[in-house]
Amino acid sequence: METNKKRSECPLSCSLDVFGDKWSLLIIRDLLFFKKGTYNDFLKSEEGIATNILASRLKALEENGIIEKSAHPESKAKNLYRLSKKGIDLLPIIMEIYIWSDKYFNMPQEIKEIIKEAKNDKDKFVKQIIKELTAE
Repeated sequence: METNKKRSECPLSCSLDVFGDKWSLLIIRDLLFFKKGTYNDFLKSEEGIATNILASRLKALEENGIIEKSAHPESKAKNLYRLSKKGIDLLPIIMEIYIWSDKYFNMPQEIKEIIKEAKNDKDKFVKQIIKELTAE
């Protein structure tokens, strides 16, 4: 996932080069919906990402401008990660993946409720999440 390395000029291919592996999308999901922001927060995700993969994906997402890293306000030993504007702009895409997944997979009820809310008024839902993310 090196920056500026393209396999082709196809917009889908270029996008997948930036955020198209499963771990990057799960990190983005955790930042969007679960208020995770530290390395250890991401390690605790139920999917069980390996430490070397997590470090690699965080670096690549930062290099591609999807996330921003800053010093943690409470600990000099930690960094704090948050989505950049470019990363937040992925929210509608992630929501469409959630909606598609709800159609074809069994989802826990709490996720079904979120998807239902998003489907009822996508614009309102996206604006609310963006408001929460930018208020931090």
